[in-house]
Amino acid sequence: MRNGLFTLFINNQGKPGFAQQPVQDDKKRNGGMAMHSRTDSEATGRLLLIDRDEDCARAITETLGESLGAATRISVVAGGRQAADLLRERPFDIVLADLSSLSDFSERTDDAVMRLVRLAEGALVVALADGASVSAAVGAMRAGAHDYVAKPINGPAMVARIGELAQRHGKAKALSIEARAAQGLSDFAGFIGASSAMQFVYEQIGRIAASAAPVFITGESGTGKDVCAEALHSQGPRANKRLVAINCAAIPRDLMESELFGVARGAFTGAHEDRKGAAELADGGTLFLDEIGEMDLSLQSKLLRFLQTGTLSRVGEAGVRNVDVRVICATNRNPMQLIGEKKFREDLFYRLHVLPIHLPPLRQRPSDILVLARHFLAKYAAEERKVFAGFSAEAAVTLASAEWPGNVRQLQNLVRRLVVMFDGGEVTAAMLANADIESRGTIASAEAAPRVEKRSAILPMWQQEQRIIEDAIASFGGNVSLAAAALEISPSTIYRKRQGWAEMAVAS
Repeated sequence: MRNGLFTLFINNQGKPGFAQQPVQDDKKRNGGMAMHSRTDSEATGRLLLIDRDEDCARAITETLGESLGAATRISVVAGGRQAADLLRERPFDIVLADLSSLSDFSERTDDAVMRLVRLAEGALVVALADGASVSAAVGAMRAGAHDYVAKPINGPAMVARIGELAQRHGKAKALSIEARAAQGLSDFAGFIGASSAMQFVYEQIGRIAASAAPVFITGESGTGKDVCAEALHSQGPRANKRLVAINCAAIPRDLMESELFGVARGAFTGAHEDRKGAAELADGGTLFLDEIGEMDLSLQSKLLRFLQTGTLSRVGEAGVRNVDVRVICATNRNPMQLIGEKKFREDLFYRLHVLPIHLPPLRQRPSDILVLARHFLAKYAAEERKVFAGFSAEAAVTLASAEWPGNVRQLQNLVRRLVVMFDGGEVTAAMLANADIESRGTIASAEAAPRVEKRSAILPMWQQEQRIIEDAIASFGGNVSLAAAALEISPSTIYRKRQGWAEMAVAS
């Protein structure tokens, strides 16, 4: 490969292979060798890798080949000049460029990247380098690269990242080749999704499930906070005991105390017998307090005492009872804002906010959208005894380009409605639009004429700042240092702000 070009193809079984044949005379003058396993019309996606290290290049193509779909072509060249020749001949969907291999294109790496981006117009350009160099990342992205990834490359994670970038930058063709990114990585304790954001969540759950310390889950409505609580319980040592959930927003305030702590016989009219509350029912297991931000202030003080002492008193009872539970709470609101508005006790917050987990909104993990949609389609088609043949390419792009303010729950409802409304076959963009009655047309067909967008509500400055920073962190796979470099701020500034927000996303 040091002397030329080779192409990797994916066979019908999804396995990588190589084929070779001499190139034209002008390529031979560059010392080139080319391999053509399929015609251009047969290729569903084209990826160009620029790397002069033959062993490294073959390792990358093989690990990517295991994760890409059938008929995907991966062409590999040794330097910038060969890449330029190839880019002038045919378009590519994705370009992965090792920065050290562009020296024959320009002495300055930034200039080489800039020239490469111009030649690869319409493609996703990802810079590669040995080691996570912040200065290299900033330089490459300022020159026009869409992302920066440190070697070695993890195939499934890289393909998932390609899907996220394709959605973020509107590269529909690049998105179409990431369909297999989540195979083998998409199912974890009730969660569906293989994006880097969800991999981080899985890692957090696995790390803290064994602890008895309180967990504070934040995230927008529909992101799966209840699923997270169930995963923490099932993965921990209390899995053989009960998980008792109580929704603090669904129970009237005057009944909340008895539901949480129980009632003694004769405590009030109608209390004919002793009754355990949720905390006692969960003894030895897990107590999940959903929508904790809606709890009445007077009850918050009693909850704080329960957390501090491990004891409770039923309503109308003088004595105390010892209870051993792990407490998990969740909210879709910003707790710091609630504290500022005197609606949530600050001491209770810090008692609960020991092990925080933030669930990212669906818009920050677009590579999971089709994985989720296919999962729901298969599930509900089986329930309704219908046969669907998946989503058309246009429908897939339509789903991936939507904002999903209701997150996973909104997508789930849409797919279920679609299965009920139609008899089967391939799901088209028109079918999606017809089923989208709940959100009144927010899911629009890709062929529909552009519509005048409604002006969205203006968010407060701190909320806009929070969203910008969290999106930047998500785009760098959770790497705060790289996100800070791209935003031209100090990493300590991000940590300080995230602590102030209590790692809370803006409520939908």
